[in-house]
Amino acid sequence: MKNPNFQLGLQTSNLILGFMVWVILSSLMPFIKADIVLTAGQISLVTAVPVILGSILRIPIGYWTNRYGARKLFFISFIILLFPVFYISMATSMLDLIIGGLFAGVGGAVFSVGVTSLLKYYPKEKHGFVNGIYGIGNIGTAVTSFLAPVLATSFGWRTTVQMYLILLAAFALANFLLGDRNEKKVNTSLTEQIKGVYKNEKLWFLCIFYFLTFGSFVAFTVYLPNFLVSHFGLAKVDAGLRTAGFIALATIMRPIGGWLGDKFNPFKILIFVFTGLTLAGIILSFMPKMNVYTFGCLLVAFCAGTGNGTIFKLVPMYFSKQAGIVNGLVSALGGLGGFFPPLILTLLFQLTGHYAIGFMALSEVALACLVITVWMYSQEKLVAMLQHR
Repeated sequence: MKNPNFQLGLQTSNLILGFMVWVILSSLMPFIKADIVLTAGQISLVTAVPVILGSILRIPIGYWTNRYGARKLFFISFIILLFPVFYISMATSMLDLIIGGLFAGVGGAVFSVGVTSLLKYYPKEKHGFVNGIYGIGNIGTAVTSFLAPVLATSFGWRTTVQMYLILLAAFALANFLLGDRNEKKVNTSLTEQIKGVYKNEKLWFLCIFYFLTFGSFVAFTVYLPNFLVSHFGLAKVDAGLRTAGFIALATIMRPIGGWLGDKFNPFKILIFVFTGLTLAGIILSFMPKMNVYTFGCLLVAFCAGTGNGTIFKLVPMYFSKQAGIVNGLVSALGGLGGFFPPLILTLLFQLTGHYAIGFMALSEVALACLVITVWMYSQEKLVAMLQHR
């Protein structure tokens, strides 16, 4: 195997690029809608569509990574992404944006590659921190949220999208040349792996947790750029910068959450996370002025980022032999958690004239996760106590 730290750096860089492509439509939407006429509902659909394939594909990609290795998966993914990125740059209608956006979702799906591959290089006591470092790749969404509007202001949004083609080609070549050709492969049938995990309630609890934490991260990433422009009247670049700040905080907290999961009981960290998300949902439901709204969003970023890192400490703890498929399932549910909120928020606003019900739903889901976490923590303590008798 090649140097583990080199592979960690390479795969984290890959994830940054994948996530940069994944949110390209939402980041440039204030520019795109000036060129292609879209209703509020159509904008929500176009920005949410990349999440679909970016989530569903995580399940097979986690499995394929175990079978074929990260080098092949990243190389093929970046070659595939050349086509939807070019197609988006030529778009003239909502249908073009939906088709291009759907396949740009491959950029979000590559998340499953690293969380499956990298743990083979490190001992268990470092798994939380390693997955947290890899999760820094989330910063790719911040890079696009900030940089794409700046470039689009100077060069236009179509040329900005085409610039991504150069990065994709360069990274495809880098993975072909520098990826680990000798990565340890795991060749267990997909049906066997699924049979081994689907009856375990811990899998579905982890899916619900990541549905909330990563889902809220993705939802706010695609929802904020256009919302801050339309609701608060901010300039496009200012909205992009504020969205990038949200993403940066969530991304910084991810390795910290993984490290905390290594050092302390992960359930204690999650109790804190879901308490914070419950409070944030309540704050945002009142649609306060800009400063309080900013605090609510940053509280979501802080807690969601911490939770994202901690949850992936729990996966190898419970599912060491089926890590590929479980990583895929959990991360897929997390991605889908980001698909529905922007659509629901837009629908609720059209029906009621405000977003209160949507944000209150966030707090209720977080409260439910808090109750489940407390129950799991108490069960774990009870088992440990009985074992020591």
